[in-house]
Amino acid sequence: QLYRDARECLTLLSQRLGSQKFFFGDSPASLDAFVFSRLAPLLKAKLPNGKLQQHLKSLQNLCNYCTSILSLYFPWDGGEMRVAPRAAGADGGEAEEDPHKRRKQLLSVLVGLGAMLGYAFLSGIVSIQRGGTGPAARQPIIMEQEEEEE
Repeated sequence: QLYRDARECLTLLSQRLGSQKFFFGDSPASLDAFVFSRLAPLLKAKLPNGKLQQHLKSLQNLCNYCTSILSLYFPWDGGEMRVAPRAAGADGGEAEEDPHKRRKQLLSVLVGLGAMLGYAFLSGIVSIQRGGTGPAARQPIIMEQEEEEE
């Protein structure tokens, strides 16, 4: 039943689109974004059961619709992604930062951890007590034992 409903929905979308470039004419609308977000993965993904994908591929206008949007807004579609050139300084500072990215991440984590531990100690959330062998170190234990006996 679910596949039947999905096939019917795809067929209705195909009929509504007709030979237009977008659902409401020559420029995309929010409906186009929504429909594309559902159709593109269905068209491009490798699925274990391809019945619905095969039906979509049989609707040529919806395939052309997805291909048109992919080429217009996602020109790197196809496995190789073209990276737009970045605006770097005259000395090429962008290229030098990439090798140190891991180091900066680790340093950020360590600084954050140090700040949290420092706050915990200074606010009294965490305290360190020295263990000793004298009577002062045993006193809380003795008091707990006396309270349990009563």
